Amino acid sequence: MEEPEFSVVLTGTGGRRMDVVQVVRSITGLSAWRSARLLESVPVVVVEDTGFRVAVDAVGRLKAVGADASLLCGWCERAMVPGTGPVDSGPCASPFSAECPVGRPRR
Repeated sequence: MEEPEFSVVLTGTGGRRMDVVQVVRSITGLSAWRSARLLESVPVVVVEDTGFRVAVDAVGRLKAVGADASLLCGWCERAMVPGTGPVDSGPCASPFSAECPVGRPRR
């Protein structure tokens, strides 16, 4: 079965704006100017339609510099913070919910 695609949503920049700009640059490949402009639109999707592990890595890198970020599942459209689970604890609306990394039980 195919994995869902995820988007990385930047919801806050924290106090280290220049560090966040640098991380956004490294994640997206955008110029410093375009990365800084992107931060002016918070909340904003930084990465769209990527794999789960890539999205988790991007969120981790953003959080490491003080930004607030989450994943958005392409199947159930629920937001998730890696390590804590879905922001919305409701059931997954996807027909593939048993396979969705957002809805999987934690071990």
